[in-house]
Amino acid sequence: MTQPPPHLPPAEPAGPPVPNGLAARLSPKVLLIDPVRMLPSLLLPLVGLLFVGGFSARSYAWAAFGVGATVVFAVIRWATFSYQILGDRLEIKRSLISRSVRTIPLERIRGVDVSTPPMHRLLGLAVLKIDTGASGGDEEEGELDGVTLHEAERLKSVLLRRARAAHPEQVSVPAGPSERPIFKVPRTWLLYGPLSGAYLLTPFALAGGAIGLAFQWGDNLGFGRDAAWTVGEWLWDHPFVLLAFALVLVLAMPVAGGVMYAIFNWDFTLKSRDGYLVAERGLINRRSVSLESRRVRGYEIVDGLAERWAGVVRAWAIVTGLGDSQTRGQLLPDVPRAVAVHVTGEAIGPYRADLRRHPPVARNRRLFRAVVPWLVVAAVAGVAAVLTASPLWWILAALALLLAGVGVPIGLDRYSSLGHGYDGVRLAVRSGSLRRSQAVVERRAVVGWRLRQTWFQRRAGVYTLTAGVGAGKGGYSAIDVSQEQATAFPAEVTPDWLTPFLNPPTP
Repeated sequence: MTQPPPHLPPAEPAGPPVPNGLAARLSPKVLLIDPVRMLPSLLLPLVGLLFVGGFSARSYAWAAFGVGATVVFAVIRWATFSYQILGDRLEIKRSLISRSVRTIPLERIRGVDVSTPPMHRLLGLAVLKIDTGASGGDEEEGELDGVTLHEAERLKSVLLRRARAAHPEQVSVPAGPSERPIFKVPRTWLLYGPLSGAYLLTPFALAGGAIGLAFQWGDNLGFGRDAAWTVGEWLWDHPFVLLAFALVLVLAMPVAGGVMYAIFNWDFTLKSRDGYLVAERGLINRRSVSLESRRVRGYEIVDGLAERWAGVVRAWAIVTGLGDSQTRGQLLPDVPRAVAVHVTGEAIGPYRADLRRHPPVARNRRLFRAVVPWLVVAAVAGVAAVLTASPLWWILAALALLLAGVGVPIGLDRYSSLGHGYDGVRLAVRSGSLRRSQAVVERRAVVGWRLRQTWFQRRAGVYTLTAGVGAGKGGYSAIDVSQEQATAFPAEVTPDWLTPFLNPPTP
């Protein structure tokens, strides 16, 4: 019997496991969660009811009726929901208003995610989500929201085992222990979080949400929207107060961003288990994501400008048919580059070749795009300043010249980030500056090549070469390669495809 992870509270016995083929229901404890989750949608109508009807017995009665209705609705929904494993498929049935049966063939299951939001964790429950590789949204997935931890682990084991059994010829289970830890991110490395920039806008998001609530609920709370507009006009008339408020938000960015990053990536652990790569993370909502190893085609290493200065990167898996790959496919949060290269090499496979530089004209193109537009803006602003004698135009011209100067190192960095290579097993392409990305893809994943040339590229004599891949983003590009590289690289990676065209048979 599979035990719940040590970071979760022990699950209460839920009786004997439901045999395969028999219908099962969610845990009755979910009835304590569903009404609470419905309260936000009822909060605004209830507040409006109390303000319109006053704090009278009739208002209280209607409010109690609304809350009671949510409880009854939750009970009916729980009683009309069931799931069962029938042979080679999983069936999820709903019959609240109209009968609905969702059938998921076990052979299509590509991963099973188990998460424990705060209220679920308190009650020993979990959310089990089945990834079928569909890209049409959650309607194409299966979700069991409110099973016990014991049942979630049992179902996860059964579904993944049967999914592997559906393709025995493609699965090779390595000898040794069924679960092997690959890497656990030290907690001290959570301090790298603010460098990623993904969570830095948290203070502004919170401030924007508060302003939105003020305008939306202003009338219901009694101070009206006019009061909110008055506060906004007062702040506009007192720019120093507004500037101080913005400065507070900016100073709070690294702190709030670091806290949010730590909450989502707490105790990030990557392990190999029974032919799957399993990533576990999270402090409040603990999440476990399983990626079928035989569907992994490579990985992508990403770093931003600040991350590059600190020498840290993030990593994602490139997986066939994976929905929401930016969340489910994450292999590592911010870690030192050497660690990321070692871990991805151990988990998926190493890349053992240097990247080839692109022609010097690619550098000229990046410098032109990073510098010349700002020089044009500076020239226009300078002419306007001479004609109008307005100091604002001089300030704009100076700012544009400053940005043009900053564009020089940015353009050079963008050029130095370009590269592509092949080590005989995997190919790699890299590009970007503010967000630099290097994709490493197995040669067997390449399904085609695309050669593209814009009007400006034609004048410069360079191309964009895209390797079509049936995984991840669907294609990864080597930007601004020379004509020789554009023809030699595909011939090197997939010689069997191009040899008949390069050396046509003689009649």
